Amino acid sequence: MSEKKPFDFVGHRKVLFAIPIVIAVITIIFNVIFGIEMSIEFRGGTMLTYSYSGTIDTNAVKSVVEGEKLGAVTVTTGSGVNNTVQTVEISFASTEGLTADVQKSLSDKLDEKFKDNNLELINSQDVNPSSGAEFFAKCLVAVLFSFLLLVIYIAFRFKKIGGLSAGVFALVALVHDVIMVYAAFVFLRFPIDANFMAVILTVLGNSINNTIVIYDRIRENRNLYGTSMKLSDLVNMSISQSLTRSINTTLTTGFAVLAICVVCAICGVTSIMSFAIPMVVGLVFGTYSSICISGPLWVMWRERHGDVKNDTDKPAKKDKNSASNGPVDPKKLMV
Repeated sequence: MSEKKPFDFVGHRKVLFAIPIVIAVITIIFNVIFGIEMSIEFRGGTMLTYSYSGTIDTNAVKSVVEGEKLGAVTVTTGSGVNNTVQTVEISFASTEGLTADVQKSLSDKLDEKFKDNNLELINSQDVNPSSGAEFFAKCLVAVLFSFLLLVIYIAFRFKKIGGLSAGVFALVALVHDVIMVYAAFVFLRFPIDANFMAVILTVLGNSINNTIVIYDRIRENRNLYGTSMKLSDLVNMSISQSLTRSINTTLTTGFAVLAICVVCAICGVTSIMSFAIPMVVGLVFGTYSSICISGPLWVMWRERHGDVKNDTDKPAKKDKNSASNGPVDPKKLMV
């Protein structure tokens, strides 16, 4: 029985590259037409904190506040420092704060709607827009710095297979992941807030791990097969050998996050949805970029710049698993 040929990821790279490009273009168009909401952390605004008793429906609170036409609103529940006081926090993302009269009018409306919950305003805080912009800039610097460190790490670790180019295309895959997470926030109409940065950093960690596993398999197969296999075939085989591991890792993490979504939906905790749902989207596309983008892009670069000969003109490693002692069963290398 003939061995099943690995999927030709490199040969189908145009289709694989076109999918995220189309999504990115649609995201830009959608964003231009409908815009994207920035949360109070980045845009500035006002946070009102009320204590309450009993149970309260955050969606009902949000509906009442939105009726006042005060701008974008986020409603979350929590507890005081000593965990004896239940609180509901209402955040208004805007460049202007709320006047005392507006706050009193809003409090009166809430008291009237939720009279059984004994609402009491315990804190009012304005967030300076410049502070939000500074926080957003610091987050971007952190992401860019992590990109730089990852490229340097991959360049040194995989220098035998053209480490710098491998690092650059791993970075391209990470940029793809950021765009896909942003697309999730745009289409699902979630505000860009601290959850966005948390999702980005978590997805990047998962994605780069998958990419490094594939690069490591490429390096091992290069040592085993030397010049006996075309670069594109070697990369296709390496990706296929790592495919099961990458998919299983993503599914395990994704199902755990989905379970959190279900529990939160049942309990009426909606604030975590802007983290959990984009996280699942990011995990899926992070795995996609590791499998379908970084490797095929790297092959395309090496072929077009005539460096394949320098990378592949090496004899196969002479050990018990090497190609020089006979063909190696790819199934033995499956992760």
